[in-house]
Amino acid sequence: MKIIVYGSQYGTAQQYAEELARKTNIDLKSYEKVTDINRYDTVIYVGGLYAGGVLGMKKTLAKMLQCQRKKVIIVTVGLADPMNTENTANIRNGMKRQLSKELYENAHIFHLRGGIDYSRLSFKHKTMMGLLYKKAVRLPEEKKTAEVKAMIETYNKKVDFVDFDSLAPIVNDI
Repeated sequence: MKIIVYGSQYGTAQQYAEELARKTNIDLKSYEKVTDINRYDTVIYVGGLYAGGVLGMKKTLAKMLQCQRKKVIIVTVGLADPMNTENTANIRNGMKRQLSKELYENAHIFHLRGGIDYSRLSFKHKTMMGLLYKKAVRLPEEKKTAEVKAMIETYNKKVDFVDFDSLAPIVNDI
């Protein structure tokens, strides 16, 4: 049995998960509603990137027993361009802190680009992004990573980089 689980705060990870479920005809659940992850032999986790982690991933996948016998596909969705190797290295370093070594090393990992709409952010997230923005713009140019530059460029805007065609390698892997 297969399942697609998603963790999404503002919707882009959910959009990708829903489209992936449509393309593969696999059941879909929010990470908050998954009760027995161990009954599935293939788990596809689609999660939004927030504060250096993948929303709901640690909580969901920590419940999994005998991960070496399961196929685990992890799809991150974030604002930074996944074609930039520096961005993906930063994402993967954050994932290593959330997952067991065994799970991380056996997972099939993909990165997709999402979006952001500052008008939909909670007060807490707007405040956090404002503080990050102020810190980012003060950085010397040589210290600004591609991720930081993307955050500066999109600050206080609505941007949408969702591209359902980028799901093709994931569908092939499933």
